[in-house]
Amino acid sequence: MSTAVSVRLPERLAKELNQIAKETERPRSFHVQKALESYMEDFADVQIALDRLRDHKDPVISGKELRKSLGL
Repeated sequence: MSTAVSVRLPERLAKELNQIAKETERPRSFHVQKALESYMEDFADVQIALDRLRDHKDPVISGKELRKSLGL
């Protein structure tokens, strides 16, 4: 099931979206949905990273230790 959502975009961004939709022969809504999915995944990753940084029980290792543990 889909839900309609209305957004206002700056003219420049709307023009770019229209151009991408035309070039890919996909609707604008497809590209907006994919962009929003990507943003939400990134946002979730940032939240996880921040939670881990705030957890004093979670050990912090140096880049050198990380490379060593990965055999690099």
